[in-house]
Amino acid sequence: MTSSLPSSTQHRLQQLPQIPSVWEGDRRPFNGGALGEREDGEPGECILWVDGTEGLVRSMDVIPETSGMETVVRTLIRAMEMPRSPAPPCRPKKIVVRNRELQFLLRGILQGLNINVEYQAQLPLIDELFRTFDSIDDRRPDSVPPLFDAPLKKLAREIWHLAPWEVLTDLDIIAIQIPRLEEVPPLYACVMGMLGEEYGIILYRSLESLKNFREMAMGEEDNQSLEQVFLSQDCWFINYEAGDQGETMPKENPLFFSASQDGQAMAIFGSIHPLEGIRPFIDEGEALAIYCALEGLAHFVKAHHADFEAENLELISKEVQVKHPLKPKVAKEQLLVRLSTQPDLTAEFLAQLGFDEEDEEDDDDLLEDDLIPDNSYMSLGMVPWELVHSLRSSPMVHYQAGEFRQKGDGMPVLMIQTSRPKAKDLIRRLQQEGEIAGLGFNVGRDPWTETKYDLGILKTGRDKLFLFGEFLLDAPAHRQAKKNWERRCRDTKGYCAVLIAMGVTGQSKGRPELRHMLGYFETRFLTPQELGLGPLRLSLGVDLDF
Repeated sequence: MTSSLPSSTQHRLQQLPQIPSVWEGDRRPFNGGALGEREDGEPGECILWVDGTEGLVRSMDVIPETSGMETVVRTLIRAMEMPRSPAPPCRPKKIVVRNRELQFLLRGILQGLNINVEYQAQLPLIDELFRTFDSIDDRRPDSVPPLFDAPLKKLAREIWHLAPWEVLTDLDIIAIQIPRLEEVPPLYACVMGMLGEEYGIILYRSLESLKNFREMAMGEEDNQSLEQVFLSQDCWFINYEAGDQGETMPKENPLFFSASQDGQAMAIFGSIHPLEGIRPFIDEGEALAIYCALEGLAHFVKAHHADFEAENLELISKEVQVKHPLKPKVAKEQLLVRLSTQPDLTAEFLAQLGFDEEDEEDDDDLLEDDLIPDNSYMSLGMVPWELVHSLRSSPMVHYQAGEFRQKGDGMPVLMIQTSRPKAKDLIRRLQQEGEIAGLGFNVGRDPWTETKYDLGILKTGRDKLFLFGEFLLDAPAHRQAKKNWERRCRDTKGYCAVLIAMGVTGQSKGRPELRHMLGYFETRFLTPQELGLGPLRLSLGVDLDF
């Protein structure tokens, strides 16, 4: 690294007043805790510059441990020019460090600023600060009380493998009462995970909190408001965080366990309250209440799994005797847990979303979703004109001709890549349906999450409509792909094509050659008005790549 400051920087620092103070500076490893965590999770170090005369931290920075000495210099310049409040901008008379290399480096860099740089084996103020940080970490309570470590770990593993989110949505509320725990109010359990994004169980401590949260969440859209809505909840929670395959997790974490043969998951327990915010630990009374509620819920889901799988929303009630986790062999210590579904509450939430069974049936009559083979690879893109001519003349490709204008870089194409048998079946199905009359996009809404989608729709010659994919309306990748698609369709006077290829499991996935292509349908790009559907409610998921 360079050993001198730019002349303009030296001149600027020389203008700062110099005070007769001694500053301490150092960089040391840290493990998060009181200093916070690095966002990338990598090992880090903390740089500190402290005014020893005034007892003030003038600047602090957290850096990767691989960073060079120049980061210490940058933090020092910031300590002089832009110190942490209430310290004023200034230059010290003397700097002391405990690293010889840093001392020699600073002596050269700070020439002309009239600052003495000295070596000192001990830095009293910085040593005391780090001792304070360590003591703060030592005083932090355990995330789960030690006595409940083993039973909650075991129960968390059982619930993970039970996977209640496979049969319960976040609208299927389960009321839970534990009569012997008089200080615990009736709880309302909400299961997360059916969307495959975040797994866990929320135990609302009041029905009012549950209702208010859902009402507020439906009315807020910006991130700041959503954060405030999230913190308005009054609940306990268990969340599962998945670990990467082969990842080594901290041994001291009591709730880390193997979730499957392919990966791992960590169960996190905590509380949210409007006046307390998020609390990532629970006490013994809370641990007992959470254990009883989750153990009862696990028995309830096992007993009525078939009902939930069949989407039976009628009232279901059950009483469960739960063994006390700390006294499992004492019969009189068993705790009664009463559980029941809340069909009226589920219906109320569905009504708030504007969702009813009649609308769903009407949408299903309009739009079919069984055309695209499972595990197909799909993308919106372009086929160069040279390849278009090869496709039109190949005897191995089923071809549907269209009257397009050859302009621009190529034909806008929806590619569907699957296995050879499935590709052949898809082509035969399209021939039976009168080929492809058009392709377009229509707005759709997921009634469970209020997420908006761009639904990809194929129209056949027999006026049937088939869903081929769901694109997040606000996703940058889709917006760009859609923009390019529409531009190319303008060049071709509204024409596009559907390309059907085999080779989805080999190296040709996403990049099929001419020999892999089995069907090529030139058709019209249809506007939402031409599709004539209006906004739709979403019920099917298809994986798409761009």
